[in-house]
Amino acid sequence: MTLQTELAAVTEHVRRQAPAAFAAIEASNTALAATGLPQRALRSGQTMPDFELPDATGKIVRSADLRARGPLVISFYRGHWCPYCNLELRALQQHLPEIARRSATLVAISPQTPDQSLTTREKHELAFPVLSDQGNRVARQFGLVFTLDDVIKPVLSGFGVDLSAYNGDRSDELPVPATYVVAKSGVVIDASVDVDFRNRIAPETVLAWLDRAR
Repeated sequence: MTLQTELAAVTEHVRRQAPAAFAAIEASNTALAATGLPQRALRSGQTMPDFELPDATGKIVRSADLRARGPLVISFYRGHWCPYCNLELRALQQHLPEIARRSATLVAISPQTPDQSLTTREKHELAFPVLSDQGNRVARQFGLVFTLDDVIKPVLSGFGVDLSAYNGDRSDELPVPATYVVAKSGVVIDASVDVDFRNRIAPETVLAWLDRAR
């Protein structure tokens, strides 16, 4: 089963079992798309802002150090409370050997606290760094941050999601899911930014981007 098939299955489950939530998600995604966020986000050909973030153990990870080794793959995700994010992270883990064979490094970034990032890493047995971007400081530099609207907040609450507990603040801000492949120089080779959190880039596409970088 591919990542896209698994994502579609989750969406169909929500559509059937929680039609009101499904409608709210559709409305919220439409409103977010109308803001033009994807057009303002960092894109291919631009230079990424370097960052320093703690991993799940609190160790500081520097993007400049990672880029020195070769291409860098960055996956921005919402949190381990999101089933779509979990599917994406597991798919990336399955393709990690192929990413490594291309001399690339993979990191995942979310606004979760380090403790929550540790839960993510352990739950999915991830062998790549899971970084904590509390306050969405780095995601904001990439142009990915938005504030949850009043349509979607009750949906998250209904699913038992307390963002303040996961992220350690009450901002109600999240990054839209995004994946970047960055060259050693810091220039973005390619990127996927989607306001519909149910859509994720296939790992095979990431590998193709890395092949282009070579």
